[in-house]
Amino acid sequence: MSDTQTQDASYTVTAGELRAFVERVERLDAEKKDLAEQQTKVMAEAKGRGYDTKILRKIIALRKREPDDIANEEAVLDMYREVLGMGSN
Repeated sequence: MSDTQTQDASYTVTAGELRAFVERVERLDAEKKDLAEQQTKVMAEAKGRGYDTKILRKIIALRKREPDDIANEEAVLDMYREVLGMGSN
């Protein structure tokens, strides 16, 4: 067995394969960082044009959800508001 390979009863660790996994994750982390920076720039641009970025983020989150889930959440929210005397929307 070479220095770059270690064997256990259940698996084999190969330096090259392990390095490849680590490097792939590192590249993905770098891509995530780049995407986050791009999103920040887009939000800054939207804010500069007068849009409320807090509301934009909520709209984006809502678009990812199922309409039935949103409707159920809004119904419960309305019920809680009513119970607390806050009125509806």
